[in-house]
Parts: sequence; C-alpha cells; structure tokens
Amino acid sequence: MRFKTLLLSFAAMGIVLGVGTVGTMPAKADTADKKIALSNNYAGNSWRQAMLKSWEKVTGKAVSDGVVAEASAFTTSENQVTEQAAQIQNLILQGYDAIVVNAASPDALNGAIKQACDAGIIVVSFDGIVTEPCAWRIAVDFKQMGAIQLDYLAERMPEGGNLLEIRGLAGVFVDDEIHAGIEQGVAKHSQFKVVGSVHGDWAQEVAQKAVAGILPSLPEVKAVVTQGGDGYGAAQAFKAAGRPTPLIIMGNRQDELAWWKEQKDANGYETMSVSIAPGVSTLAFWVAQQILDGQEVPKDLVVPFLQINQGDLEKSLETTEKGGVANVEYSLDDAKAVIAGK
Repeated sequence: MRFKTLLLSFAAMGIVLGVGTVGTMPAKADTADKKIALSNNYAGNSWRQAMLKSWEKVTGKAVSDGVVAEASAFTTSENQVTEQAAQIQNLILQGYDAIVVNAASPDALNGAIKQACDAGIIVVSFDGIVTEPCAWRIAVDFKQMGAIQLDYLAERMPEGGNLLEIRGLAGVFVDDEIHAGIEQGVAKHSQFKVVGSVHGDWAQEVAQKAVAGILPSLPEVKAVVTQGGDGYGAAQAFKAAGRPTPLIIMGNRQDELAWWKEQKDANGYETMSVSIAPGVSTLAFWVAQQILDGQEVPKDLVVPFLQINQGDLEKSLETTEKGGVANVEYSLDDAKAVIAGK
C-alpha cells in the first residue's frame, strides 16, 4: 500500500506526519554491506508476533535483493530493561551498523543507546520509543489514540456512564501514553467515570483473567476502553460473569474483529477498533537504511494509527490473517514519503 493511500485511509484521524530536528549522515553511501538488527523487548501477544513476521517478510526480501547484508531480529525472553540493555550492548560488539529498537522503557535504555551512538551505530526506535537524543523515533500519537476512544463514546453515549479501563504492559511508554490520553478524554467528557482499571498486557488471555478478577467489585459498566489485544478477552469475561456486554473498544486483532462481526450480525452490536499497525517495524527498518545511505531524516516521525469503523469491519476482517492483527507494511517508497513529510 502506498503511503498516500494510507493517508487517505486515515484522513479522518486528523494526524499528520511530524518533523523534528534533522539528523544527517555526511555522504550518500551504498548499504549493500550494512547490517541492521532489531532489538525487541517482548513477543508475548499477537501484535508483537505480527510485528516480527512483518519484519522478517520485508527485511528478508531486502537482504535477498542486496539492499542490506543482514537484518536479524532479537527478542529478549522477559520484558526487562536490564536484559534488553545487555542485548543492545551485545549487538554493538557484533558490529551492527544500525539497531532498530522496540524499547522496554523510554529512558532506562538510554545508557545503552548512547553507547551504540558513540560507537557510530544508527539507532531508530519505534512503538516503544526512547528519549536519548542521539536516536531517531517513529511513533503514533498514542495519547490521541486514547483520547479518541472517549470522543467516540461521547457520540454513542451522550449520557455517559461507568468505564472499565484495560491497560497494557506496566511501565512501558505506550501504556503510559494511551492511559494519559484516556484520562484526558475523561476530563473532556466528564459524564464518564473510570470505575476500574486492570493491566491486560495487550494479550487476550491476560485481559480475560484480569477483567474476571475485578468484575465482582464493579457497578454496571457501560463501556470498556482498551489499548489493543484486550477486547475479545474482556467480552468473554463479561459473558462468563453473566453480565451484560458493554461497548468494548477493540484493538484490531483478528479474534476481536471476528467476535465483533458475530455480534453485529446477531444483534447490531456497534463499536470501533484502533491500534498501531505492527508493520511499523518495517518503516523503522527502511528509515534506518535511508540514514545509513546518507539521507537527511528528521529525528522524530509520527505516522497514522489504524482505525476500523463499523462500515470497514467486513473488509478489514477479510484481509486480516486468522490469529493475526490488521496490518500495513511499508515499502522503501513509503519510507521516503514519510521522511519527506508527504
């Protein structure tokens, strides 16, 4: 999918590409002998699995086409900052020219990131971004991703009501930002009140267990705000508890979309779904490749998140792999368009 098409698809979101301080390389250079590594902190849900699959698909072709020499992916066994910092230090020693990072923390990895930069290695962070100034950052506006959920609920439920919030991985930048956006949304739409909050780790099974544990203590819940990977698990927990199914914001996972369609066909159930596309890892790869090739690239890039509305449901479900996540993968031309701010 071309990037201009993406912009048309997401125009309703009102999100534009961001530009920041431009980082430069001294001269154009062939990248055929360059090695790029992916440092990933977590793989315990369908989004991360789809992200790694997209990375393998796109970078595998780039390697076979001779664009780069290597593009290996490395995932830590636990979502621990110390483990990922050690992983990055090992990648420095292994002589990688660029490291693409999905970080366990926005700031706790900065020491290892700075070591990589000082060694002349390009560092591009995405999704879980870092604050070290020497690194590049690719992200969606996660606060807005949280806030629009309340805007949607305010349109659907002008009278308001009680909300259950399902958060992601504790301590991770993405979780904090989406949560902050939800808080902003509640402040804006004061007819809503968060009466319970649990961490679902962006995984259906974890979310189902967490929701089941808190439901007995909650009053009537009108809607569930989420971060992605939580919707189906939440629906199953409400069903098991014998409680009415609230309006649940979905997170683009195939099982969520399939459940949503079943409910839509059965009783007209209506909601929306929103998440960052797992294929953002492929954009980060191409951005790293372009920096290695001597191109001027803004330090901060903001890309659209992927929203699925009621009318888009069937089409999105048809194109989403069973057990996977609605996705967009980026080409080199897409990356050039992002870099150019088009």
